[in-house]
Amino acid sequence: MPQRFTFDASKQNLRMKRYSALAQLYLRLALGTGFTVLALDRVGVWGHYGDTYVSWGDWHHFSAYAHQVMGFLPYSIAEVLAVLASVAELVFGVLLLTGFHTRKAAMGSALLTFCFSVSMAISFGITSPINYSVFTVSAASFLLAGIPEYKWSIDQFLLKHRLQHESIQPVRTTA
Repeated sequence: MPQRFTFDASKQNLRMKRYSALAQLYLRLALGTGFTVLALDRVGVWGHYGDTYVSWGDWHHFSAYAHQVMGFLPYSIAEVLAVLASVAELVFGVLLLTGFHTRKAAMGSALLTFCFSVSMAISFGITSPINYSVFTVSAASFLLAGIPEYKWSIDQFLLKHRLQHESIQPVRTTA
């Protein structure tokens, strides 16, 4: 008698849950590392301009590129936006790495990179943000924002702590 293939939905669901937990962690760490490393590069943390593995090395070189990307804006507005974007990238990066306010950080990074993609497309053509995978980073950030749970994060720790604390509280009745 031939052996029949049976589908065990509970095992499949368990595998998918494990896969999803690892995938969200990988995505969160990859995005967080990317944002943090790039933001710190702009202020010379990784070395000077021209050093190996250094893209900007200082604010001057980054600012010149930012003004090319936002060439359709007045200089002063582009400079302010470059500063705000750099601060936002550092904050989003650290939040994603630690898993604190993950959904907000992911949504913020999604919107920021989408704006960057559009600016690149306006200034350099549509292939520029595609070649540098900026749309992909934006989409990945939107995906991360939609994940229901962030295992191995400060968010998850605080949620468990809050739930444990709430379950210990006595039920108060009015007399």
